[in-house]
Amino acid sequence: MPRKSPFKRHRFPREIILCAIRWYLRYPLSYQDVVDLLEERGIAVDRSTVFRWVQKFSPELTKRTERHLRRASVDWHVDETYIRVGGKWRYLWRAIDANGQMVDFRLTARRDAKAAKAFLNKAIERVRLHRPVTIVTDKAPTYRRVIREINHLYYLHFDSIRHIDRKWHNNLIESDHAATKRLLGYHQSFRSLRTARTTLSGIETIRTIKRGHIHYKQPGVRGEIQFISELFADA
Repeated sequence: MPRKSPFKRHRFPREIILCAIRWYLRYPLSYQDVVDLLEERGIAVDRSTVFRWVQKFSPELTKRTERHLRRASVDWHVDETYIRVGGKWRYLWRAIDANGQMVDFRLTARRDAKAAKAFLNKAIERVRLHRPVTIVTDKAPTYRRVIREINHLYYLHFDSIRHIDRKWHNNLIESDHAATKRLLGYHQSFRSLRTARTTLSGIETIRTIKRGHIHYKQPGVRGEIQFISELFADA
């Protein structure tokens, strides 16, 4: 049975919609910047339309990219940073592997052991049998306790996860945080956790494509455009 096209009933063609969301998610642009760039090409849309496109198609982009992902390594770097949502600081938990490939992320209202445990369990469940052998974190005691609990839960089926919290060992993900936040800094502030999660999902997926952490992608921007176009070829 053919998959239902997500572009059905949209006034603009698929190529324009994909171009707009790729610009917004890949570059430090506001919604108005995307509108202006489209207008230079004779395409008149408004900011609310671009916003709706990003909110609708970011999860679809992430879902369609999943099956093309390279397998993450078993050495993880985990850390949390913060972003502003609805005028309040919220916490963005992120895990990447030793090659800088995104493993998973989670946006929460709190920064505590419960949130850390929920994030790590979610990330481990996502990779299934390819769970981490080592997890590098900062020296926050929360991680030590949570990893110990996870080892106690899984040790009958897997080897224990080795926790590394030495100074400087987590520079990889801290640099990755900085790159993400530079991009987010140019975007309009998020009004809700839901819109923030959706947009972050698209941003992380585009960064994964850009970095070549997927199969069958040609190098460069043209390769990114071709890959995304082929993802939606059945639409």
